[in-house]
Amino acid sequence: MSAYRCPLCQQPLARQGNGLSCEQGHQFDYAKEGYINLLPVQYKKSKQPGDNQDMVQARRRFLSAGHYQFLRQALAERVSALHQANTAVIDMGCGEGYYTSELANQLQHKGQVYGIDIAKPAVRYAAKRYDTCEFAVASSKQIPLKAGSASVVTSVFAPIFAQESARLLAPQGHLVVASPGPRHLAELKEIIYREVREHQQVDIPTGFTRSAEQLLSHTLTLTGEQARDLALMTPFAWKFSVEQLAALEAQPEFKVQAEFYLSEFQKSS
Repeated sequence: MSAYRCPLCQQPLARQGNGLSCEQGHQFDYAKEGYINLLPVQYKKSKQPGDNQDMVQARRRFLSAGHYQFLRQALAERVSALHQANTAVIDMGCGEGYYTSELANQLQHKGQVYGIDIAKPAVRYAAKRYDTCEFAVASSKQIPLKAGSASVVTSVFAPIFAQESARLLAPQGHLVVASPGPRHLAELKEIIYREVREHQQVDIPTGFTRSAEQLLSHTLTLTGEQARDLALMTPFAWKFSVEQLAALEAQPEFKVQAEFYLSEFQKSS
């Protein structure tokens, strides 16, 4: 029996041929890359929800260069320390699987790691590149996995769905959140904003208590092309004009501060 649940009727899904099906007859097929699409068409708010192909490719190039490796390593080490035997780890909003894959590497087959994202181009790439995780296209608001199945849920620069995280977590489980630190990408924001405001730590999600927090900071030295990719993968990418992106790409060197809060929240009893 699969750990997945049917997104339409919430019944358990079982393997049948090259897909999963429930007792109600709902059928979901695995793609050739190895991921499963559990996002029913009626749940989509747009034809292609999530990040578009340009954003996915920009993020893929930037992360592959290792600029956020320090965050990736710190996140994976914390998750490994919090993981409980015979439970899963669920990465909500996993994107291209950059962080998800490192979680699996740290656990060393001591638990299944699931990557969930609403953007099919990102999940397709993740599944094609990383075979140590289970990837699914689904909404993080309604993740098709059984309640209490995970000891750790992660959210890396993704919306935090407290109620859904609490449902997925076993008693005393942890939600680990990576979010922008006070001066994260300030030099990049100065190009498009008259005033750059510092980021605050994330609020304690309902149903959780804060158990730990760490501030990670690193100065990145980028080429112009890498700086442009960084700009394109941020939530404020649409603020950059064509001319500003071209000027950024033309720079021989661009220094920018990468700063992150790594926050841990424990599920309340």
